[in-house]
Amino acid sequence: MHFQWDWLCLGVLIISSVTAETENEENGDTDIEVEDFDKQSEDDGVDKDKSSLEVVYQTPKPTGEVYFTETFDGILAGWVLSKTKKEDTDDNIAKYDGRWEVEELKENTVPGDRGLVLKSMAKHHAISAMLTKPFIFDNKPLIVQYEVNFQEGIDCGGAYIKLLSRSDDLDLEYFFDKTPYTIMFGPDKCGEDYKLHFIFRHKNPKTGEYDEKHAKRPDVDLKKFYSDKKTHLYTLVLKPDDTFEMLIDQSVVSKGSLLEDMVPPVNPPKEIEDPNDKKPDDWDERLKIPDPNAVKPDDWDEDEPSKIEDPDAVKPEGWLDDEPEYIPDPSAKKPEDWDEEMDGEWEAPQIPNPKCETAPGCGQWVRPMMNNPNYKGKWKPPMIENPNYQGIWSPRKISNPDYFEDLHPFEMTTVSAIGLELWSMTSDIYFDNFIICSEKEVADRWAADGWGLKKLVASANEPGMFAQLVTAAEDHPWLWVLYILTLALPVGLGVLFCWPAKKIDEDIDFKKPDIPKPITKGELEQEGQDLEDDEVELEEGKENKEEIAEDERRELEETKSKLMEETKQMGRKDPPSEGEGEGGEDTDEEEKNEVEDGSQEGDKSNKSGSEDEMKEADEGTGSGDGPLKSVRKRRVRKD
Repeated sequence: MHFQWDWLCLGVLIISSVTAETENEENGDTDIEVEDFDKQSEDDGVDKDKSSLEVVYQTPKPTGEVYFTETFDGILAGWVLSKTKKEDTDDNIAKYDGRWEVEELKENTVPGDRGLVLKSMAKHHAISAMLTKPFIFDNKPLIVQYEVNFQEGIDCGGAYIKLLSRSDDLDLEYFFDKTPYTIMFGPDKCGEDYKLHFIFRHKNPKTGEYDEKHAKRPDVDLKKFYSDKKTHLYTLVLKPDDTFEMLIDQSVVSKGSLLEDMVPPVNPPKEIEDPNDKKPDDWDERLKIPDPNAVKPDDWDEDEPSKIEDPDAVKPEGWLDDEPEYIPDPSAKKPEDWDEEMDGEWEAPQIPNPKCETAPGCGQWVRPMMNNPNYKGKWKPPMIENPNYQGIWSPRKISNPDYFEDLHPFEMTTVSAIGLELWSMTSDIYFDNFIICSEKEVADRWAADGWGLKKLVASANEPGMFAQLVTAAEDHPWLWVLYILTLALPVGLGVLFCWPAKKIDEDIDFKKPDIPKPITKGELEQEGQDLEDDEVELEEGKENKEEIAEDERRELEETKSKLMEETKQMGRKDPPSEGEGEGGEDTDEEEKNEVEDGSQEGDKSNKSGSEDEMKEADEGTGSGDGPLKSVRKRRVRKD
């Protein structure tokens, strides 16, 4: 039993340690390669007792071919503020006069790391920059990645970017909402509608016009990315095999095909409905019609009401017919500023009649209503299958005159600039670490040097689990009951399984050393009985024979002496019984006296040979009490 309790206690300890270790791993997990800042601190001679937040930030640098990068850690070079106005908007808000600043994060700051911050609210913002080199959609993937932090949350506004299409007349100072773009990607939110846009403009090869193709909405819940005030990493991957992936914090939230998962589809249908086709006037789309041969039964009464008074209802006893259900409030007083000419005659407000609270009801009693068993309603003929049914009419199909088939929509318009054209009702939206490249490894390394560091700092600054539980309970007090039950269960099991059990007599007896088994009183009595039987046989032989030889008596006495000697030896080997006191020497002397008395009695029997003397010798050996006492006394002396 104790063995099982030990294993249970060990299991509880193992589960507790594994839980704590898992929690530590979750707090320290980063999903990407990051620099060992503890080791770096040791190499730089930094004190080990310093906070993990005191890290040395280095501006990320691309490790491969890139088309554009921006960290905002230096001067804001290459970015152009728009000087134009938004079309179809009131003049007082049409101008792109929203303010931009380059500054550090408000929370979880990494010293030396800065980003581009949208500072104004309820204003239009527009800023853009040219790529290092244009991106041509041929045989290389396109990877767009950047960071966003809604430092004050977000009420209504976006944080998406636009990859502007290359053109000869592209002027960044006139960048506005109608500037042609190839791809729009990023988060957007208004009210409770949380979006992650991926839109690309596709050129119709027949008409030359551009249409916007929207990716289907992600299946995951995006709300936490807008409300937790943390920096999140947004990544778009377009591949030459006409597939795409959208990632948040390097986890895929949506993926699909440019040919199958865009709305509207890239390729139009081969056939369309003829816009000139019209439904004939005699076309019958009714599946069922009223039976023209049906006749209303003669006993059908349409005048019967659906509800009637219950004739079996009885007014409850104690019903107060003379008491109204509501009475004027006796404690109400007319306001001092009440003007009867303007406000009319003042009346006290009505309150429930207190006399009706203990009564079954007040006022005039009315019988309750019940369903009328004779009610049938208005008669209608039953419905039957329409013999003239022709089905649901639809226009005939014709070949689509605008049909085309683009099997490689990945081959989009070349991109030459990046821009942010935004409206927001919330300020302090933080952008950082833009990169456009063709290799996923380059983007991951870039993320490790930038976003990975921010994630580590944010994780280190998060409150402990206990503080988070207390904060949650402040918003939801019922969680305290759950906390108490959750804590009481393992504590109770720990006390039940790990509390030291009280030692019982079985455990004590089990631990005692093995001891020689003492001779019992029954065994001594049996030996005495055997000796008595021998003496009886000898005595019967004496009656048969008048004289017994002297040597036969001597043999009998020797047998008795040997038996007494064996009894004494057995008594010396037995341990003392419990509860007996000291005084072994006195009891030993008494034993010697008893032995000597037995010997003297034996001598007398030798001399006289009488029957009484034989009985005395027999009592000295055959009775159970005498030898048993001798054995117990020898136990005490031996101890």
